[in-house]
Amino acid sequence: MSFPGIPGAGSVPGGSDMAGMSEQEQQIVKAMQATMESCAGKTVISGGMGFAFGGLFGLFMSSMSYDTPLSAQGQQLTNLPLRQQLRHGFRDMSSRSYSSAKNFGLIGAIFAGTECCIESYRAKSDWKNGVSAGCITGGTLGAKAGPQAAAVGCVGFAAFSAAIDAFMRRQTD
Repeated sequence: MSFPGIPGAGSVPGGSDMAGMSEQEQQIVKAMQATMESCAGKTVISGGMGFAFGGLFGLFMSSMSYDTPLSAQGQQLTNLPLRQQLRHGFRDMSSRSYSSAKNFGLIGAIFAGTECCIESYRAKSDWKNGVSAGCITGGTLGAKAGPQAAAVGCVGFAAFSAAIDAFMRRQTD
């Protein structure tokens, strides 16, 4: 991908865009590209990005779940002083955000690492890699709940991966 006005963006390693760089800059660019192409690098980056996105998602979702004064828990909360109400709300938001962050990070790391390993083994980049990685990810996450949950997780993640892959690989007019 090439970006206008940014020299070297989207360049091929060792290409003409690296000609104006110093030797140290070229080594840094090559090391960054090697990290992005390795399975370990993809796994760590996907896990980290999943963790960050999961944290934001959890923060948003926890802010949407509020207790009304009509519920029993809401009655107890409204009887507390404002400072304790805020403390309770922030604790709840942080615990939900962290929980979502861990889950999204784990899913991202397992899926990306598995897909990269399958792609490296098969030496092909097609939809089968994503579907296989989705099945393995879903089965792994559902394994704690038993074989039926693992099978449902496998089918669900594989179907979702197939749908996303079909959408991302479609021909644009």
